[in-house]
Amino acid sequence: MADKSRSDGRAPDIFTEMLRAQTEAASQVFGQMFAPVLPKGLGDAPTPAWGDVAESLQAMWGQFQSGAAADYADPAKLTGLLESWYRQVPLADADNQKRLWDDSLQLWQSVLGQYGIGPTTHDDSPDAEAKLPRSDRRFADPKWREQPFFALIHQAYLLFAEQAEAAADGVQGLDPARQQQLRFLTRAIVDALSPANFPLTNPIALDRAIETQGESLTKGLEHMLADLSRGQLTHTDPEAFKLGENIAVTPGKVVHETPLYQLIQYTPTTDKVLATPLVIFPPWINRFYILDLNPAKSFVRWAVEQGVTVFMVSWKSADASMADVVWDDYVRAQIDAIDTVRTRLDVPSTHAIGYCVAGTTLAATLAVLARRGEADKVKSATFFTAQVDFADPGDLKHFVDDQQIDAIATLAPEGFLDGRYMAATFNLLRGNDLIWSYVTKNYLMGEDYPAFDLLHWNGDVTNLPAKWHCTYLRDLYRDNRLVEPDALSADGTPIDLRLIATPAYIQAGREDHIAPPESVWKLTRQLKGPWIFLLAGSGHIAGVVNPPSSKKYGFWTNDKPGETLEQFIERAEQHQGSWWPHWLGWLRGQDSGEVKAAGKRVPGARGDKVIEDAPGRYVKTR
Repeated sequence: MADKSRSDGRAPDIFTEMLRAQTEAASQVFGQMFAPVLPKGLGDAPTPAWGDVAESLQAMWGQFQSGAAADYADPAKLTGLLESWYRQVPLADADNQKRLWDDSLQLWQSVLGQYGIGPTTHDDSPDAEAKLPRSDRRFADPKWREQPFFALIHQAYLLFAEQAEAAADGVQGLDPARQQQLRFLTRAIVDALSPANFPLTNPIALDRAIETQGESLTKGLEHMLADLSRGQLTHTDPEAFKLGENIAVTPGKVVHETPLYQLIQYTPTTDKVLATPLVIFPPWINRFYILDLNPAKSFVRWAVEQGVTVFMVSWKSADASMADVVWDDYVRAQIDAIDTVRTRLDVPSTHAIGYCVAGTTLAATLAVLARRGEADKVKSATFFTAQVDFADPGDLKHFVDDQQIDAIATLAPEGFLDGRYMAATFNLLRGNDLIWSYVTKNYLMGEDYPAFDLLHWNGDVTNLPAKWHCTYLRDLYRDNRLVEPDALSADGTPIDLRLIATPAYIQAGREDHIAPPESVWKLTRQLKGPWIFLLAGSGHIAGVVNPPSSKKYGFWTNDKPGETLEQFIERAEQHQGSWWPHWLGWLRGQDSGEVKAAGKRVPGARGDKVIEDAPGRYVKTR
């Protein structure tokens, strides 16, 4: 054990000591475990010797470094980030150091005692398992408790995580936004330092390497180098899904196109359809087919089967030609799509759905139409997880300040932001689930990628117009101007959300970390017209994509919702299963009239000129 004494009388720097101890322990465990174990398991094995495996790994890494691969993480930058964070969090404070050191000694004695090392507290019965003071689902596998080294290292890590987060919470003198950023950064760094993320401190990865005689290490490095080359973490089998073949397969035609979007009309499957059609605006941060995954999960297919004439906007992924695109262009695009549908089907109005940022823009569009006296163009509006008041918008707020917004501009010299940056941002919001669990499975364990359509969509990134994206972050997330009457305008018309009298259906996800339900609820405080609020189980995606056939999650409604989300929840009625039928009942309540599914209700029928089959070119552009 390291000498605790220092010339200045303080306890040693426990952060440095912990990292040094982990490094030394990893080296020892490599020698102690691999020397006696591997020869026995591999002496007569027909697979390559471990020296050959090491040479293969070294050759792969050398080839990657010499190739024209994308830039990968700069260790100097990472070290600088860690040093900057460490200076802000008072872990080096003498009192904190002494408390952490004392707690660590107590923990070490307690854990090692479970294994008969030092003062023993271990149950000597044959089936006894170590009773460790801290638990975490990352260390649920029994292998983390079978040997004292792995028990000690993950328990020491959990202790350090507690102390680091407590130290971040205790920093004085920061404004609330900086305090939240520091907490978020602390969680991100602590998550990254988990012993589960490193091969020599992960007993499951070590066992896997022994079991596969090094093949898992080779496959894992192949996966890692492939991801470094493409600049993006892979979550699912990249060859498992093809647009128009096994995802985004609901039949339809592209019936209208602009430089910013394509408009898809889906083919009816019922003899009669609702007279008022529906146009869906998905977020341009992602591809539209989150609402048209496989047939069993497709909201589009389900709505068509219920007799709804469905149009879908497919936004173009930004390129250099869209360098000057701003919010006005997206508001104009929504109005253009609504007018196109009205003219095409010769109807006075449409229903509209806006998802996430497209829901935010739909609110602005409705306000513009109301100010212009054209509110009757939209019979009803549905908002999926959409925010208009950004006073408390969730963890994304941590990425919005002047420095970070200016940094985004430097990442977009051609006028558009590479979608991989946004993908990494959203992944960081759930780092353990969307980053580190995949690092463990794909890199450390060398596991094959699963075929999961939702994760395929999640990784199918979309570029963003940089000028508009930076303005959006400043005006909405940073300055919260959308809820200030006439503080913003679009297409020359001032925006006042209080003018919106269109009936509204507002859906929020109970576990949404991107658009928290508390923030979504605030839309109800802005609207002039009637509204209904529904709280769905799960989060930003699964809370929306929840078909009746899945029989999952449930939802909550309240006929007397009150003034706050807390009041809504207190008196809410819980329902089982999908909320989609509830929404359909509300939609039919706005207009139950029906017409025959004929003429231009069937896109591409005789005499109807269309552009191409769904899902169209724009969604396939990379």
